[in-house]
Amino acid sequence: MRIVIALGGNALLRRGEPLTAENQRVNVRLAAERIARVVDGNQLVVAHGNGPQVGLLALQAQAYQDVRPYPLDVLGAQTEAMIGYVIEQELGNLLPQEQALATLLTMVEVDPADPAFDDPTKFIGPIYLEEEARRLAAEQGWTVKRDGHAFRRVVPSPRPRRIVEIRPIRWLIDQGAIVVCAGGGGIPTVLDEQGVLHGVEAVIDKDLASALLAEELEADLLVIATDVDGVYVDWGTPAQRRLGSVTPDELEALPFPAGSMGPKVEAACGFARRTGKEAVIGSLADIEDIVHGEAGTRVRQALSAENDPAA
Repeated sequence: MRIVIALGGNALLRRGEPLTAENQRVNVRLAAERIARVVDGNQLVVAHGNGPQVGLLALQAQAYQDVRPYPLDVLGAQTEAMIGYVIEQELGNLLPQEQALATLLTMVEVDPADPAFDDPTKFIGPIYLEEEARRLAAEQGWTVKRDGHAFRRVVPSPRPRRIVEIRPIRWLIDQGAIVVCAGGGGIPTVLDEQGVLHGVEAVIDKDLASALLAEELEADLLVIATDVDGVYVDWGTPAQRRLGSVTPDELEALPFPAGSMGPKVEAACGFARRTGKEAVIGSLADIEDIVHGEAGTRVRQALSAENDPAA
């Protein structure tokens, strides 16, 4: 199968964990060990998040006062290369030397008129207590919002429209390479009125970009890997239950938090509806069972009669 695996932020850095290169490498090594289990017989494309990393680079840039801080599209490109390097190296240490791997910086076109530019929602950087978050917002001109029990900076997150490097990605896959691309949702770019492509201040949602990538690559399976084993209803209550196989209509009828499970559900439903293929939301630890159709919340347009919509 041709499989697109979208690694959640927890695969790179656990919530509240210090943003050190060492911590990220340890987490990536564990993710690579799991991805390596499904290499044989499949074509793999790996995407990943970058929210903590791009936020950290933005903070570091502001500490140097002699030049204006680099914009988010440039920082996004830096994180794509940095994270791709670690993923590629850790996978390469596990796989046979003849297995080709490639990290491709990926630009993703967005609409300059996207309403997301007027309503920032994408969390980046570390978490703060409310008082510190409000102070930083006033000093730096940030927008901050509550993220669980803490606060974080938010930036615009426009919808992805086009994977600019889709042709070289296809070529690399056809040549047998495992491709790491569309990191952090890709580098956000727009076409101006003169047809010139340039970057914008935004961070694209990784799950929505991965769904578009999987669609344009005609992937057989989209895996949205997170830190839970599937999508739950009544989460946090005694009645909570994990969904097994569901249709996009059934899943979209349920309420999910916009800042966490919501984008994953939207991405999975969109891919399943537009392609007729399957998207799975589940734990990276279950990747083998996910690929074999035995784990995660599996989203597809049509279900056979024997499938129960709840696990």
